[in-house]
Amino acid sequence: MQYRSTRDSNTQVTSAMAIKTGLAPDGGLFLPETVPQVSLSEIESLCGMTYNERAVDILSRFLTDFTQEEITTCVNRAYSREKFETEEIAPIFKLNQNTYFLELWHGPTCAFKDMALQILPHLLLKSIHKTGETKEVVILVATSGDTGKAALEGFKDVAGTRIIVFYPADGVSDIQKRQMVTQDGNNVDVAAVCGNFDDAQNGVKQIFTDKDYNEMLAQNGFMLSSANSINWGRLVPQVVYYFSAYANLVKNNEIKLGDKINFVVPTGNFGNILAAYYAKEMGLPVNRLICASNENNVLTDFIKTGVYDKNRGFKTTVSPSMDILISSNLERLLSLATNGDDGQVKAWMENLKSTGKYEVSAGVKQKILETFWGGFCDDDDTLDEINRVFRETSYVMDTHTAVAKRVLNQYAAETGDATKTVICSTASPFKFSDSVLTAIKGAPETGDAFTQLAELAETAQASIPKSLAELKTKPVIFRTTCEKDEMVDVVSQMLNLA
Repeated sequence: MQYRSTRDSNTQVTSAMAIKTGLAPDGGLFLPETVPQVSLSEIESLCGMTYNERAVDILSRFLTDFTQEEITTCVNRAYSREKFETEEIAPIFKLNQNTYFLELWHGPTCAFKDMALQILPHLLLKSIHKTGETKEVVILVATSGDTGKAALEGFKDVAGTRIIVFYPADGVSDIQKRQMVTQDGNNVDVAAVCGNFDDAQNGVKQIFTDKDYNEMLAQNGFMLSSANSINWGRLVPQVVYYFSAYANLVKNNEIKLGDKINFVVPTGNFGNILAAYYAKEMGLPVNRLICASNENNVLTDFIKTGVYDKNRGFKTTVSPSMDILISSNLERLLSLATNGDDGQVKAWMENLKSTGKYEVSAGVKQKILETFWGGFCDDDDTLDEINRVFRETSYVMDTHTAVAKRVLNQYAAETGDATKTVICSTASPFKFSDSVLTAIKGAPETGDAFTQLAELAETAQASIPKSLAELKTKPVIFRTTCEKDEMVDVVSQMLNLA
């Protein structure tokens, strides 16, 4: 299977090359030329498989230049009992008769990004070998909180790679920051950016598309790649857990094979919900995909109006991983919705860059509305939903999952749709203990992040994840802060080129 750029269909590469380079040379995103199909009988066969076996099955349909043995090796190294707290990897929790949580945060960094970033380093190393690459690969990452730590943890000490992570200085939780600045590993670097996530993401994209700078890197034995969801190797593993969730519901007699279900996905960069869309296009019985946003509701407005407009105030919220106004993966959906019209997609992206907005055609808008429904909620509603669900069920949600639950309430009230629905639970509540305690008790007893972890554990009658508890004694290693226009200089310094 070949992969093409969203902005130039003539740019075609293997999956290994797409994973190695991350971003297409023209600034577009790679996506498969065709979407492999999965029959109901094949979905039924998934029910009797482990998560790892399901992952091998789904990934092998996309990564056709990898052998079955190579994919199996990557999967088993990523999804092991040593790294995940549960053998199920991505378990389902039943909240009530119609609502389920797909818990995607049982990995080493307590966020759903582990589901992809534990396997990406292994896929990348295989890709480097397959393409005959001899340069050291520099993984350049912009993070709104969770991707950074998950990427650092996945790539630390991986031979032949370096990883540099940029995060917004005041745009992540205390725990998220602590996770990144204490990261060990002989090939890792971290820097804070004075600005928001979009500033960090734009800075990374500019570095990727700076031909002169990339040529200089090549002359010094480096090449850039990405661990953000712009990299197909980051996105395709996420397709797996939608099939796995459905298989588990069938296996547990919650639904019958062929029944359609809804998924609610809290998302900012649109990667997680795009993976769900790919699952649907492959044949997974999906009714609606409900896109849940916080007050940075650019996606909600786009789905409802067909106008993408980032010209609005940036909101810092209690769900910081969704504090994003430029949703990079939406470009892939536009390509799919226009049947690969690379000229149109390129024009929209150029409009976004020059004016901050674009408007899709009525046909594309209708195509999107056939599957997607968008909603958002503010911080007060987010905290209220955490409180309400805890009081009624004793289940504790993090702030991002709470956004999704609140938006599901809106969807159900507006549409009357009683289809069984799976909510993607994207982070452990302990990663956002300050906000979760505020929701449940009014305010935490102290401002110290580690005391709050203990307080939440007592309140929720739950254990603090080991990886978070250990942060208290880990030394701070990284203290670099830079302006957004200094990011390229920071990269050079970290690579000892300046």
